[in-house]
Amino acid sequence: MGKRVLVPFDDSEQAHEALEYALDEHARDELTAIHAVDPAEWGYGAPGNTLGEHWKQEAREESDEIQSKARMVADEYGVELTTAAESGVPSDVIVQYADDNEIDQIVIGSHGRSGTRRLLLGSVAEEVARKVSIPVTIIG
Repeated sequence: MGKRVLVPFDDSEQAHEALEYALDEHARDELTAIHAVDPAEWGYGAPGNTLGEHWKQEAREESDEIQSKARMVADEYGVELTTAAESGVPSDVIVQYADDNEIDQIVIGSHGRSGTRRLLLGSVAEEVARKVSIPVTIIG
C-alpha cells in the first residue's frame, strides 16, 4: 500500500494545480480531496429564522458540486480519488482530517497572498504546514 495523500480542494485555480500535481506524482497512492465548508460563509440567522439554514443547505450543495469537479479531474487522469467534506475553519478541518485518517502527506494550493494581506488574513496552507507533523507540499 502506498501513501495516504490529502488534497484540500475548493475549486480555485491553486486547488486545481495542487490536485493535478497530486494526480501526477501520487497516482499509485490513496488520494483524498477534501472540501472544507466554512460555517462563517453560511450566514447568520436569528433564532426561528430559517435564512441561516437556507445558506447552510446551499453550502452543502456547493460542496457536492466541488467534490464532483475534483472527481472529474481525477477521472481525466485515470486515477481513483476519494472525496470528503467537513464543516469548520478550513485549516482546522484539514489538520483534523489528516490526524483522524492517518494521512501521510498533504498537497495544498497556495492562494499566493503576499505582503500586508498575507499578514492580516493568514494563509490556510501556511497554517496547515505549521500544525501538522507530516510533509506538506504547497503548490503555486
